[in-house]
Amino acid sequence: MIRSLFITFIFCIAARTARSQPVDAGVPDGSLAPDATVAPAVPARITHQDPPVYPDVPAAKRKPVDVVVHVDLDATGAPASGHVISPANPAFDDLAVATALQGTFEPARRDGQPIASALDVTVHFDPAAPIAETITVTDELAPTVATKPPNVGASDYRIKLDNIGASVPQQNATGLLQLAPGFLLTNEGGEGHAEQIFLRGFDAREGQDIEARVNGDVINQVGNLHGNGYVDLHFIIPELVESLRVLEGPYDPRQGNFAVAGSAEYELGMPRRGLFASYELGSFGTKRALLLWGPPGDGSHTFGGVEIYQTDGFGQNRDARRATALGQIEAKLGEHGTWRLTSGAYITDYHSAGVIREDDYQAGRKGFYDTYDFGQGGAASRFFVLGDIEHHHEDITYHHQLSLTGQTMRLREDFTGFLLDQQQPFQAPHGQRGDLLDLETDAVTAQATGFLRQRHEWLGHPQEIELGYFARVDRTSSQEYRDEAANEHPYHKDTDIDATLGDIGLYLAASLKFTDWLVLRGGGRTDLLTYNVIDNCAVHDIAHPSATNPPGDASCLSAEDFGHYREPVQRATASGTAFLPRASLLVGPFDHMTASLSYGDGVRSIDPTYIAQDTKTPFASIRSYEVGTAYEARPHDLETQIKATAFRTHVDRDLIFSETVGRAVLAGGTTRTGASISGRVTGRWFDQVASATLVQSTFDDTKLLIPYVPDLVVRSDSAVFGELPWRYGGHALAGIAGLGITYVGRRALPFGERSDRVFTVDGSASVTWDRYTVGLKGSNLLGAQYRLGEYNFSSDFHSQPEPTLAVERHFTAGAPRTVLLHLEVKL
Repeated sequence: MIRSLFITFIFCIAARTARSQPVDAGVPDGSLAPDATVAPAVPARITHQDPPVYPDVPAAKRKPVDVVVHVDLDATGAPASGHVISPANPAFDDLAVATALQGTFEPARRDGQPIASALDVTVHFDPAAPIAETITVTDELAPTVATKPPNVGASDYRIKLDNIGASVPQQNATGLLQLAPGFLLTNEGGEGHAEQIFLRGFDAREGQDIEARVNGDVINQVGNLHGNGYVDLHFIIPELVESLRVLEGPYDPRQGNFAVAGSAEYELGMPRRGLFASYELGSFGTKRALLLWGPPGDGSHTFGGVEIYQTDGFGQNRDARRATALGQIEAKLGEHGTWRLTSGAYITDYHSAGVIREDDYQAGRKGFYDTYDFGQGGAASRFFVLGDIEHHHEDITYHHQLSLTGQTMRLREDFTGFLLDQQQPFQAPHGQRGDLLDLETDAVTAQATGFLRQRHEWLGHPQEIELGYFARVDRTSSQEYRDEAANEHPYHKDTDIDATLGDIGLYLAASLKFTDWLVLRGGGRTDLLTYNVIDNCAVHDIAHPSATNPPGDASCLSAEDFGHYREPVQRATASGTAFLPRASLLVGPFDHMTASLSYGDGVRSIDPTYIAQDTKTPFASIRSYEVGTAYEARPHDLETQIKATAFRTHVDRDLIFSETVGRAVLAGGTTRTGASISGRVTGRWFDQVASATLVQSTFDDTKLLIPYVPDLVVRSDSAVFGELPWRYGGHALAGIAGLGITYVGRRALPFGERSDRVFTVDGSASVTWDRYTVGLKGSNLLGAQYRLGEYNFSSDFHSQPEPTLAVERHFTAGAPRTVLLHLEVKL
């Protein structure tokens, strides 16, 4: 029934759109449809544009030039602001913006009513045109904060979310990463726990191999005991993400710590203007209330939003609650500058089910969605403030940013049941008390970044050079206990670490254009990483304990061999400098095709628990190569982008997940070799994104496959949108529908085994009338019972008559079919 309605809905939209008349020049940008849940039924278009004058350059250098200008329009069709989005060309850019803003536009319309919108205008400079003497740029042309760096190759994905981001169901902002090739997201820790990320053959855990930024601010948690580089993106309200840049591989000098498999940068914004209230409810007692507001006329970067979410969860022990408040204001600073202030608060509390033994499920001792330990779960909070200032003077851009973040995290996980609490000779007699890990990490982070970017002309072509800095200090405190199953009281302390961690980096990035078809982009970055660590529980056992005063059951001992007294603490300091060269050579475009060749070194700092006094290299080194090609064109008014890449990445000291400690531990060298292909086609009534990534990940010494990493990930996201052929009360109905399909190949497991394949389908459909929207969102529409994560290790959950140390398959259950009703009103 649902499937039939979904297909009928798609055909109605397609039929209605096929009857509509095409519009003229200009490339509509759906991501900036400010006043709609769906794309405008009639996009804005340019009706008149005077030809631009040609800049005063030597006759020998005069040639045809195209500059693409992004123009924001108000509801009357009057241009409000504009900025260049094509590669820098100083001699032409100001003239192009001025020409575009002098054009005449017809506004976008929905329900027959004009609305604010935006479109991209290509300004063509003809060498035969008159030569300009001067050009005056008004303060209206000040661009937004954080001008984006140039593209560095085929694996640099600039993703406009617009309809595709709104129509395919996402549980949280992390899900948006799947619009880039190769991402697989799993989560064995519960809804409040960060997603485990797989990319390009890396088990990046919760962020150890992905540098994540929000408005340019790095949000990886350095020194997090659960996972160094931990990234929890749940504090981002998905509806307030305007765009996403994913760079797979360490090929940009601006990338820093943790950019191993790549990096992801979220740009916040609210293209829809006004006051919106929405409510969702559905399967498993799930409820979500959302309030968004964006003052009209302030652009998309001034907004506020509040989200409150709760669910009982599917199966056993999967309830969760979270609340987020996120706000931002952006305004002009003088005639040529802008400033932006972003702040947010996030809190969550949740339970999790953990793993189930395959033999217990097959024997009927446990259900597919059951749990062994109801004590599993966690809580987290995050509070931050972030400020930016950017100033433009002629061909120079200055940018400075400062942030302060406080965050806490508690996590309780049990992978092995009653296995690790072995009786020690000096302990009081005891049985297995339980392996529930109870971890707490608190951190305060201060961060500053900035750059100076200068554009100039050389060899008759525009060139760009950028000098930037990065500075960060983290103060962290982490403890990990093992709790007794009978009463959840801690009986052993595994870890108690306090650390002050510093990272100061300097980078140089350049974009050098030698000819119309040859560009070199890259540079270098150097970082000094410092560690000041105090281990408050440095002594856990004694090789030769005192016969008269044995250590007993204490966890953090105050004695050495033969009972000699010592404090249970140990301090260590270490530092290391990393130099990271990066370069990309772009050749083209030829017939809309551009080839690229990239090389880059990366760095991943080591967990403070591994730091010893004067550790020589407190980080892992990464070396990566890539060759790729990209096709970008607009045939038959279809915005088309196709990319293909082949890559190889080597890590000298990798991190591999260990179920006994519940986190990744140091291992030897590893190598990933693979390829990906992706494409996106956007028309006036549809948007289609698809990708496939194939990779082999091996240990350097044994040549065995790295466990838990998928070798094949295929993803498709589709959206259709437009006016429906019905009207009511003088207003037309507008609809949008989306479909997301994921296929994951069999993953390598320890001891030469393989996991099951995963195939899921998600979808949504909604209808808007006047100020009201109603829709349905569904995940796992086929109702597949699938294993989201699979593992091979020993455990004993007291589920069988006799304990065994034999290795057994374990799994975490993927969510069953989930359906939510979505209601929204524009107030």
